[in-house]
Amino acid sequence: MLLEFLLGILVYKIGSHEFAHDADCFLLVLDEAVGHISHSEKISFIEQELQDVEVPIVLVVFCIGLYPFLALNTASKTQALIRRLAESPAQCAALSFMGGLLGMLPAPISRLLVKKTIGISWSSSAVEVLRTHILQYHTIRNMLFMAMTEFQKLPEKPDWDFIRGKKNQIAFLFGLDDHWGPLHVYEEILKQAPDARLEVEREGHTHAFSCTEAGSVWVAQHVSSSIKSYIQTAKSYQSRI
Repeated sequence: MLLEFLLGILVYKIGSHEFAHDADCFLLVLDEAVGHISHSEKISFIEQELQDVEVPIVLVVFCIGLYPFLALNTASKTQALIRRLAESPAQCAALSFMGGLLGMLPAPISRLLVKKTIGISWSSSAVEVLRTHILQYHTIRNMLFMAMTEFQKLPEKPDWDFIRGKKNQIAFLFGLDDHWGPLHVYEEILKQAPDARLEVEREGHTHAFSCTEAGSVWVAQHVSSSIKSYIQTAKSYQSRI
């Protein structure tokens, strides 16, 4: 897992998942999300849309949303498997077809299959989301297409110049066993940007932390406490100027 503080946050209501800015901003975000956006384009969008907002802005990004900072993990068997699958049209079609069939099964059966396979430790709500929204042919095809383009976009190494230039505005949170943000990247950031804020989650939550209640609560508390600390530090610095 990685947590990024960039310029600030697109404020939204956690419970309802609604943007607190306005509908036009939300639609623009969705529109621009069709394809990959560079970190400079993200910053330009935020500066344009929120230039008159007088509250601190913190951008929180998880997983592949951090692709400007991530690099291919050639040591990861999981990544290699996902890449081979995503780059094979035949395998993508077959997996999407099977997923769609599972989604068409009666609710008790599909719920049990999900719970007994990938959702063993998941919360009931996460199981329901996968069963009702993800297990559809076109949804799975879209996910696999996104995975394929992600591998095409991932660089050979992170953007060290950007990280060094923004090290006072960025914080990273790594997991112990996350192949998207392996600990060797944590070690490399320590060398390349020694003053950057880096932490490692040692509670045992996985990359899919949001699918468990314990993982969701831990990360939410960590993020909120980090944001509070970041804002307090910024205010203290401004008061001394």
